[in-house]
Amino acid sequence: MRRITTILCTAIILMGMTACAQKNNQNNPNQGKENPEMKKTLVVYFSATGTTKAAAQKLAKEHNADLYEITPEQPYTAADLDWRDKTSRSTIEMKDKSSRPAIKGKCENIADYDTVWIGFPIWWYTAPTIVNTFIEAHDLSGKVLNVFATSGGSGVEGSANDLKKAYPQYNWGESRLMN
Repeated sequence: MRRITTILCTAIILMGMTACAQKNNQNNPNQGKENPEMKKTLVVYFSATGTTKAAAQKLAKEHNADLYEITPEQPYTAADLDWRDKTSRSTIEMKDKSSRPAIKGKCENIADYDTVWIGFPIWWYTAPTIVNTFIEAHDLSGKVLNVFATSGGSGVEGSANDLKKAYPQYNWGESRLMN
């Protein structure tokens, strides 16, 4: 009799636990699915004058993302950014497609992110070469890379296509002009 009582009690407990587990699965439709809220987004940006920084902050807020600034080892001066001066630093860098201006530091926790937005001001219809320095210094495999840019007159498509062509090994997503 005691054995039958033990078996019945065990069966009742197991049925109760199974019913609770099934109820929990019904209450959580994302059970067993990838949770989009678990994905982390990073907004990486280079800003020479502050315009792209403001766009990056807005984008980070919109996507609940972290921010990382690409900081040049040697800051750009107003004279460096004078696109009308053929001897300015930015003009020289942009004429030499192999130019890779040095950057301070590295984003040490880049592996923590699933989506990375890369932002910059458009220079000479494309991304400044310092953006290439960042991309080449980091392993962006397995991430969705999106592009955002600021510009006084250029569209973002050309810049995004240049990056896709230069780095075809990566998964490129959307591109966005943020003026």
